[in-house]
Amino acid sequence: MASLGREHQRLVQVVEKAAMLHKYDDELAEVRELVGVDDPEMAAEAQAELGRLTPAIAKLEEELKPLLLPHDPLDDRNAIVEIRAGTGGDEAALFAGELFRMYTRYMERKGWKIELMSLSDAQLGGVKEAIFKIEGAGAFGEMRGESGVHRVQRVPATEAQGRIHTSAATVAVLPEAEEIDLKIEDKDLRIDVFRSSGPGGQSVNTTDSAVRITHIPSGLVVSQQDQKSQLQNKLKGMQVLRARLLDMKVAAQEAERSRLRKSQVSTGDRSAKIRTYNFPQNRVTDHRINYTSHDLAAVLNGDLVKLIEAFKLATVEEQLGGGE
Repeated sequence: MASLGREHQRLVQVVEKAAMLHKYDDELAEVRELVGVDDPEMAAEAQAELGRLTPAIAKLEEELKPLLLPHDPLDDRNAIVEIRAGTGGDEAALFAGELFRMYTRYMERKGWKIELMSLSDAQLGGVKEAIFKIEGAGAFGEMRGESGVHRVQRVPATEAQGRIHTSAATVAVLPEAEEIDLKIEDKDLRIDVFRSSGPGGQSVNTTDSAVRITHIPSGLVVSQQDQKSQLQNKLKGMQVLRARLLDMKVAAQEAERSRLRKSQVSTGDRSAKIRTYNFPQNRVTDHRINYTSHDLAAVLNGDLVKLIEAFKLATVEEQLGGGE
């Protein structure tokens, strides 16, 4: 029912825009007949209507194009986002923390809900790893293009010589998995419990509430210790594990479908550098589509609309041009 509801919501947009397009086309045909009439006043009104309808029709056609492309049902799902500090030590962890804040602010702007699942702090206020769920209509479709290596170029606060350093953090965006997507057998899981560590409430360091789940066939390991009880940690851990397994399954299917593809747009290869945040030049560059913004501060403050829309538009144009 949930899947059908999401599909219905998407198709309603197509029907409404198509109906509006037909209406405008009919009006345009009538207006064109009136442009050449002998009555100057009526002809002027018709000319004005022509000037209004022509761009309105072009705009509707552009809006309809992406809606008519084959739709990936996973795009309607909630998203699970994993951010990890990469090469660069403390500076990479600081940047990972900034990415976490950037996405948090973007979600606040959209009115989407964020549920923190796991957070591992680093020294100097950075983040080693952050895992969180985004709840919102079409969250995965909106965020899937953020997967990859995000690179930062700047002078670190720890650098006495004023030299520019390059560091990186990785972002993985996974579709939230539902129970029906895949079956996980109990016999395929090894669940270990251990004592939580790090800052926390009274339950931390007093009970074996932390959980490590190993999926034996794939070798995937998920550790969860942010919740107060062992059961809560197990439930959160299974959510992450399910999302990672679904992502592996989808990635394998996409790799097979795009074996002959030459374009790097929308491949979602997480080993690829997708974006550079250059502080000295106040710019952010998306390398997949050669798009640059010269307002780095706004981007890091959650103003991601132009970057995300530019990537989505490039993906649509590639698909319309004969891609997948």
